[in-house]
Amino acid sequence: MMINPYAGSPFSYVAEPATGPYSIVELMPGVRNLLEYVRLAAGERVLLLMEHTVDPVVVQAIAAAAALRDADVRILSVPPFSPGGWDREASLQIEAAAFHEADVVISGTWWGEVHTAPFFFDQIKSRSTRFLSLHMTATAGALITGGRLPAEVFYALLRRALRQLSGAQAIRVTTGSGTDVTFSGPAFDPDPGAMRPGDWRPFPYGGANFWPDDTEGVIMIEDCTVTGVPEEPLRVTLEGNLVRKIEGGAAAEQLRRYAPEGYYMRHALIGLNPKVRVSGGTQFEREKHAGAFYCGLDGLTGGLPVKTGPGFAHCDCQIDRPTMLVDGELFIEKGRLLMLDDPEIREVAARFGPPDVVLDDNPIMILPRRYTGTRATAP
Repeated sequence: MMINPYAGSPFSYVAEPATGPYSIVELMPGVRNLLEYVRLAAGERVLLLMEHTVDPVVVQAIAAAAALRDADVRILSVPPFSPGGWDREASLQIEAAAFHEADVVISGTWWGEVHTAPFFFDQIKSRSTRFLSLHMTATAGALITGGRLPAEVFYALLRRALRQLSGAQAIRVTTGSGTDVTFSGPAFDPDPGAMRPGDWRPFPYGGANFWPDDTEGVIMIEDCTVTGVPEEPLRVTLEGNLVRKIEGGAAAEQLRRYAPEGYYMRHALIGLNPKVRVSGGTQFEREKHAGAFYCGLDGLTGGLPVKTGPGFAHCDCQIDRPTMLVDGELFIEKGRLLMLDDPEIREVAARFGPPDVVLDDNPIMILPRRYTGTRATAP
């Protein structure tokens, strides 16, 4: 029995539907937001690092918009990356050499390039490149939905969230399917502001990321890197921030086999973008949806958690519509991010259009072009 209503999401770019050539017009509001987010300037060297299976219309839209800004654009089509270092022997010398010469990298990979040593965060931070990742989101669907949210609205949501979350002692996540897990001592990424050399960011912009000191409880996995959507309930039990038990038929065996030494809880993310797709979206789109949640299990190395490099068995686990308590206060209710109704957030949204439209968390209702950030309207 499939336990997730979004089980039909594709498993790679090759399974994503292609879009018609004239749809490039509709992609441009999202592409404009992308280039403004990465702060692309005239004359900069831009590398589009795109897997062979990415829709050419998506590549053309980004490349044309960058060229219109007088950037020096290069497109490198590469074989698909494998998740979690699955193919550790793959040669990435050409990709790494091109990355080292670019001012800006816009990466369209399915499994994040940060799953590999040459593109892990420590390597990105050691360079002067600004690295923007379309991690499962180099698609027309992502650009026309989550990509259309004005960046100012996202940052208002992030700042408001961090005010409440950064000092939290405990975050409890529950679902109707049986998830009941508590994260203690969470340390959040700060509001990053404008991109700087050595920065890595995802697009569409999406959430508040944190690392827990401790994790206790049960996660019923709805979708994950290793198994996709499991055919029967997949239950992971954590104690002391370590995975102690994995139960659930074939999917449980696949998860154990992926990291024979075991797992620990590395990080988690709370989705904040109301325009990101849920139905029909990939896992790394859905994680960014306002009110969604995901957490990243990482493989132990020598029986220990090693956080200075890729775990080479990273497994992201998705929960689409959780309820979340932050120090006992309701933060998300059955997938509804409550701060979307906050007057402070609505005031920012009103600069771009009707708040009820800009903040509506039904992404099937695509944000009209005139509200996507071309210019703020009068309050």
